[in-house]
Amino acid sequence: MESRASATWQGDLLGGSGTATLDSGVAGPLPVSWPSRTEASAGMTSPEELIAAAHAACYSMALSHELASNGHTPTQLDTQATATFEQVEAGWRMTTMHLSVTGQVPGISDEAFQEAALGAKDGCPVSNALAGNVAISLDAKLA
Repeated sequence: MESRASATWQGDLLGGSGTATLDSGVAGPLPVSWPSRTEASAGMTSPEELIAAAHAACYSMALSHELASNGHTPTQLDTQATATFEQVEAGWRMTTMHLSVTGQVPGISDEAFQEAALGAKDGCPVSNALAGNVAISLDAKLA
């Protein structure tokens, strides 16, 4: 399975803008700009926000699988991913990703939920893609 997206950009980095489009057609074109990466920019997204969305979705799927594999199918998982994009000595970098998940999982102990949450973080394909490049942290709680 291959997933595809495309982008178009006009102008220079600081004053230009562009769009990102998912080939699936479910979203886009999504407007992007440099200010959307470095400051609040209403109505535009950033590559980091798109990565955060992908990570939240991937992590939720991985946690659902981890829980169900251990006999605890979740009723609901709500995951937020926060990507931090900042200037460091080497230039602009996405430096951290923080995952925060709240789960409704009937009959599971907090200890078992925490164990599954950590296992999902390590098993999530997006976490693996970011590993070594971005520090990933996690908060997990039962509803």
